[in-house]
Amino acid sequence: MKKIFVLMLWACCLVCAGCTSQQGEKETEVVLETTVGEIRLKLYNDTPGHRDNFVQNVKDGLYTGVTFHRVIRNFMIQTGDPKTRPQGYEVKLNEQGDTIPEWIPAEIVWPKHFHVRGMLAAAREGDEENPKRMSDKFEFYIVTGKVQSDDDMDNMEKAREQRDAELLYQQKQLANKEKLEALRAARDRDGLSDLLEKLQDEAKWEVSENPPITYPKDVRKAYRVHGGAPWLDNEYTVFGEVVKGMDAVETIQKVKTDATDKPLKEIRIVKAYVVE
Repeated sequence: MKKIFVLMLWACCLVCAGCTSQQGEKETEVVLETTVGEIRLKLYNDTPGHRDNFVQNVKDGLYTGVTFHRVIRNFMIQTGDPKTRPQGYEVKLNEQGDTIPEWIPAEIVWPKHFHVRGMLAAAREGDEENPKRMSDKFEFYIVTGKVQSDDDMDNMEKAREQRDAELLYQQKQLANKEKLEALRAARDRDGLSDLLEKLQDEAKWEVSENPPITYPKDVRKAYRVHGGAPWLDNEYTVFGEVVKGMDAVETIQKVKTDATDKPLKEIRIVKAYVVE
C-alpha cells in the first residue's frame, strides 16, 4: 500500500479530491488515540462491509494496544495486526508466528475514492495469492504519499496497461495450450511464432479497449496539489479518510524504521472508540 498540513488546507484537499461525505447520510467517525496524538477517521457509507467490520473491530477492543508495525515515509502508515497487542488477541498464527489473515470482500469505489493523502484503506495480500483483491479483516493503512506530476500518472497508466496485457497474454497461452504444444511437437516454428504473436496482439488490443485505469482531471489535480499513492488506485479498498489528526500521522511516518519497515520506536494505539 505512503510538510504538515493545517486543518483548513486538509479540508480543501477533501473538496478537491471529490471525497466529501455522501449527502444526507450520517457517517460514522472513529477516534484512534495513539502515543503521539489523536487521529479522527470518517468511514464511508458506500463501503458498508468495511465500515461495519472496522466498527466491530473497534468495539471488540481489537485495535486498543496494537502497534504501527509498518511505516514507509512518503507512502503510508499501517496498523491493526492483532498479534501486536501486548495483551494478545485470539487469532490464528502460522509457523512463522505471523497472523493468518481473514478476509472480507473488496469494495473498490473508483474513481470516487482514491489514494490521496489522508485516505484510510484496507491492507491485503497481492493479486497472485488474492485475485479477488479481498481485504484483510484487521489491518489498515493511512496514506501519506507524495506529490505526483501528470507525467508520473501517465507512466502509471501505461505501466498498468502493460502489466494487464501481459497477464491476459499468459491466460490466452494457457487457453491455447494444446494448440501451442502441437505446434512445438511438429517443430512448426513459424506457426508457433504466428500464434503467439496473434495472442499477444489480441491481449494488447483488448486491454487498450478497456484500460485498467485512467486518472480523471479532478483526481490528477488532487495528486498534483496534495500528493498520495495513485499506484494503489482501483486495486485496494479505500473506505474512509482522516478528518483530524494528520499531524499525528505525519509524526508516525517520520519515525526511523528497520529493513522490514518496522519502526524502531514503538508507537501504539492506546485506545480506539466510535464517536457517539
